[in-house]
Amino acid sequence: MARLSIIIPLILTALSCAPKRYAPQEGDLLFQVAATSDFSQAITDATAQNDSVKFSHVAIVAMRDGKPYVIDASGEKGVARKEWDEFISAAPTIDGKPGIVVKRANIDFPVEEAIARAERHIGEEYDWSYLPENGKMYCSELVYECYLRKDGTPLFTSRPMNFRDADGNMPLFWIELFEKIGEPIPEGVSGTNPNDMSKETVLTEVYRFF
Repeated sequence: MARLSIIIPLILTALSCAPKRYAPQEGDLLFQVAATSDFSQAITDATAQNDSVKFSHVAIVAMRDGKPYVIDASGEKGVARKEWDEFISAAPTIDGKPGIVVKRANIDFPVEEAIARAERHIGEEYDWSYLPENGKMYCSELVYECYLRKDGTPLFTSRPMNFRDADGNMPLFWIELFEKIGEPIPEGVSGTNPNDMSKETVLTEVYRFF
């Protein structure tokens, strides 16, 4: 009996220290750490100058028949529906694990309507212009437009966009991109980005893959 009284606390301690598992929930947001690309670097240089974890992408979790999938807007596919394993395995890694932080709304809002809106955007092009209401979407713009309260107001905040780095310089990536598409850099135009969105008080972190 004495031996059992020692073993049971050890088992309970081991169980309490076991890594928690993530159960995907519709409406969760997947914030992805910056990849080692000029595109991701340009985003994080402008939006996460002092953050230890820098996000360059955000995606929406949806459910079908009890299984999760992802809806996001990416430069490669535009707004698309992706298989869960496809999205997770393609994420940049931290110590060999997917560099993804999961956040969940901590206020009541019509989640099913948000997912339905996101589904209706599937097939739209990626918004390289970073402008509102132009029939195209960038990642955080998709979330902003789809996540609305019951009264129709956005769950998240739109702010004047900054494309400059911490020293106030305009990265070459943005200069060349907007020269190529023949448009001015939308500095100061109202918009969103994954880093600011991840800090919104309406979100609570529920899991880290790394």
